[in-house]
Amino acid sequence: MELLRLIHGYQFGSGLAFLFPTPYALSTLVLLVWSLGPAIKGEVRFGFLVWLRLTWALTLIPAVTGLILAVGGEKVPSATNVGGGLSKYGLPVDPSRDWEHWMYSALCLLTLYITEVLVKGRLVPHRPGLRFLPVATLFLYGCAYMIGRVAVFPGSTPGT
Repeated sequence: MELLRLIHGYQFGSGLAFLFPTPYALSTLVLLVWSLGPAIKGEVRFGFLVWLRLTWALTLIPAVTGLILAVGGEKVPSATNVGGGLSKYGLPVDPSRDWEHWMYSALCLLTLYITEVLVKGRLVPHRPGLRFLPVATLFLYGCAYMIGRVAVFPGSTPGT
């Protein structure tokens, strides 16, 4: 269980952690910047597809480990009381953050699927659809960032 917690909860400790607190958030930020090329040029190159697949892997690894932890009764650290009404980070416990963590994870999976649809040109004409790629990846980055933020910081309803 400890190995799963380590894999699932890995965070960067550097000074740039406010931009990308986790490897997943970093991969989505790179995908966001990289998506500008296909949106402008109207074509998707092999490198972008490789990075998109890597982002899928970095999505599924914490998602699967998180599901296993959840089945084992775990909740996000911001929703777990380690004593005195505080989380492991010394902040007030907020049980509602557990559901937010699930919501943002689901939104990331949905956005990655939409990104695949835009890249493949299904449901939307290929070239016009690529113009929406930066919007989708910006939303993806925002959700990936919030996954890490929700796991650490309490929301507006601590202690309820």
